[in-house]
Amino acid sequence: MDKSDIGLIGLAVMGENLVLNLESRGLRVSVYNRTYDVTERFAKGRAAKKRVEPHRTLESFVESLKGPRIIMIMVRAGSAVDSVIDQLIPLLKNGDIIIDGGNSHYLDSERRESYLLSKGIYFVGTGVSGGEDGALKGPSIMPGGSFKAWPIIKPIFSSIAAVAEDGEPCCAWTGSGGAGHFVKMVHNGIEYGDMQLISEAYSVLKNIVGLDNENISLIFDRWNTGRLQSYLIEITAKIVNYRDSSGDYLLEMILDSAGQKGTGKWSVESAMNHGVPLNLIATSVFERSVSSNKSGREIAAKEYGFKPVVNKNITVEDVERALYASKLISYAQGFDLMKRVSDDKGWDLDLSSIAKIWRNGCIIRSSFLNNISEVYKNGESITSLLLSSYFKREIEESLNSWRKLVSEAALSGAPVPAFSSALNYFYSFTSERLPANLIQAQRDYFGAHTFERVDEPRGIFFHENWTGEGGDTKSGVYSI
Repeated sequence: MDKSDIGLIGLAVMGENLVLNLESRGLRVSVYNRTYDVTERFAKGRAAKKRVEPHRTLESFVESLKGPRIIMIMVRAGSAVDSVIDQLIPLLKNGDIIIDGGNSHYLDSERRESYLLSKGIYFVGTGVSGGEDGALKGPSIMPGGSFKAWPIIKPIFSSIAAVAEDGEPCCAWTGSGGAGHFVKMVHNGIEYGDMQLISEAYSVLKNIVGLDNENISLIFDRWNTGRLQSYLIEITAKIVNYRDSSGDYLLEMILDSAGQKGTGKWSVESAMNHGVPLNLIATSVFERSVSSNKSGREIAAKEYGFKPVVNKNITVEDVERALYASKLISYAQGFDLMKRVSDDKGWDLDLSSIAKIWRNGCIIRSSFLNNISEVYKNGESITSLLLSSYFKREIEESLNSWRKLVSEAALSGAPVPAFSSALNYFYSFTSERLPANLIQAQRDYFGAHTFERVDEPRGIFFHENWTGEGGDTKSGVYSI
């Protein structure tokens, strides 16, 4: 019997569709799932009469693969991944490859790469974005880990990845250790920001501008033909105008309580650990938590009785410009985080390449990723995307509408926390002087934490005896 080109473990939605994608590219695929009923149902259903070989045991699954064996794991992040790896190790040989294609934490991927390398096995932590449809037709793929595995798996990944308009596959090696899953984590963080911003734009159009679903859908359709063109804008136009079997708008019947699986939170934690402001994405994560407290919000709404009021001062054009500028902030913060962590860990992430592999297949694909890629490709000497000539021009053009939307929405009683967070970050980032001097004075007053002076070189720290009763002892200078 012919040996399979690749094996895949875990036949949930993403796993199933990746198998069918692989098979459609001329590959023979062995499959295994912890519950054999799932494997059998898939083999007799969607995979029937295809080059997909089902296996009841891990032993027969591993034995069915060509060497070096390539095994992709698509199971729930966390202990389940470690469990599968531990079961595979005794069955594998030096030079075999394990790929984790789930949404694992990048620090777990770093640990797994080091551990498996000690066993002679190559580990690749791979971000896969695109959802069910992307997995089947072509996702954006972000591999990282043991580089020696890359020449072996590159032809396979390149064949199943989405293709950008210029014909390039949306797949590129990111770096060592946990780089692949880190890049996917940041992708998901930006996704949180995008989704929150779009939901707020929809809310403003409906509750403040006073438009109905049909007109809002037409607006999103129009936006999707211009600079806001993106997958999330595209599907929002469809969602807003979708009617269920009763003839009602389904969106109005969906409970306003958003779930989350952790990647947004991980992005914020990573940003805090590396000292990178990720305000907009953090706000978007917290807003999901606020939304989940549905019963508490219902009580508070009755107590305070606030209801948004229509405000004709806000135009559709204002919403479009504010959404665009805020989305730029979301991407800028995400890329700033990648740059900082790449520098801290010595990954040397190619930010231009990452922008390119996000141009198709993934959830945050959008037209201006080409512009972001060009900024990094051209080597502009910038510390943040916001200082690039492209971002500067686009934000300046949108700034008045952005200010107007946030202020008028506040006066109308409509929550726009992501728009507001993005704008306030922009104001802080572009302020030569912030009130942080008072914070440092307070810290030194109560804790002798010291401060720097504007009339002295950076790096020299002072302590003031504010009350006249303190001593000369001061706290050590450190930052987290």
